[in-house]
Amino acid sequence: MKFEREWIMKTVRLLAVASFVSLVIGMLPAPAVQPPMPPPPDGGTLRSSQAITSEIDISLWNEALLVQQRGLTWLANRQKPDGSWSMPNLPALTALPLWAFAVSDHPDKARIVSNAVQFILSNVQPDGSIYRKSDGPGGGLVNYNTALCMTALHMTGDPALVPVVQKARRFMASAQHLEGDDVYKGGFGYDKASGRLYTDLSDSVIAYEAMRLTQGVEDLRPAGEKRVDLDWKAATQYLGQVQNTEKAGPGDAGGFAYRPDESKAGTKTNEAGIVVLRSYGSMTYAGLLSLIYADVSRDDPRVTSAFDWASRHWSLDENPGMGPQGLYYFYNIMAKSLATFGRESIPVKETGKPVAWRAAMLRKLISLQNVEKDGSGEGYWVNANNRWLENDPVLVTAYTLIAMDIALGEAPKAP
Repeated sequence: MKFEREWIMKTVRLLAVASFVSLVIGMLPAPAVQPPMPPPPDGGTLRSSQAITSEIDISLWNEALLVQQRGLTWLANRQKPDGSWSMPNLPALTALPLWAFAVSDHPDKARIVSNAVQFILSNVQPDGSIYRKSDGPGGGLVNYNTALCMTALHMTGDPALVPVVQKARRFMASAQHLEGDDVYKGGFGYDKASGRLYTDLSDSVIAYEAMRLTQGVEDLRPAGEKRVDLDWKAATQYLGQVQNTEKAGPGDAGGFAYRPDESKAGTKTNEAGIVVLRSYGSMTYAGLLSLIYADVSRDDPRVTSAFDWASRHWSLDENPGMGPQGLYYFYNIMAKSLATFGRESIPVKETGKPVAWRAAMLRKLISLQNVEKDGSGEGYWVNANNRWLENDPVLVTAYTLIAMDIALGEAPKAP
């Protein structure tokens, strides 16, 4: 049976690639036909060539592959000589394109990945953190950079990078805020050493994801070397501080804010006259994903209420509660969250009809790609709204390519 499944999958992929090649002749070089690549140790996003769901027909599949190749080629031609993209002071902006290439079948993948890895390695610090010390734009943000860089390095599947990832894990475990018993306990901020004690869900979900996706390297530590991990119980308690309960009212219950004392979507006064934080889309999906990474049961009321909020506020036209702000981060975290949660459809409350989110997301992202007018056939994504750096097409294109890969394939492996 295993051989039969493998043979069927290879046959499906060859048919898909053959159709794809016919579309791109005269526009882009067709990627070489390769067998599906194994995921990195202990998981990671599977390559998009490994699955075609019943909601994604062959036409949409091929169009998505074409659009992916346009985006990857656009990024490939904008990698700097030192292997970085965008702002060198912010290695995370290199880690995200590296992640996109690591899970791709782009024909120039090996060179691009190698150059990006070398750049990231040049930012590894003695304590295992991965960031660039600088007072200039993008400098610092230790936890954010380390988490994304270690995840991207792990996605390459290169065993030579295991010691780097192991050391980064040790740093990240030490960066979790566990001192005292305040509302921030269990989460992550940008930099524990900065003296700013608050933690936020945006940094926390990136840290939780990094630690879950790389957890397999703990099995590769030398005998006698102590394993490291997060305090997941504290993480779960922290998530409870950021999630709205029924007291927030029907419009916000189950959703998540940015941190226990702040929502980027603002506040409102509930029926009892109490000011509460508004829930919004990107943080609610971040909260849902974090709960699953913290090993909270998918049947737990905290998880089901978050999914219910997402169903009540389903949209691909905006980041619910934030409009165009952070829209592409929203697509990225939505894809990770829904795939990891294991739901193929969203029971949209407004219409009473389920939506196959993978196909819907692919169609939306395809429609948003900007194709270069110079005849190169390259394509990219960018947000006209610059909140959270989303007018940087490198950042937004990487977000989008990762989201598309997940929509076409499977989620990062969860517990």
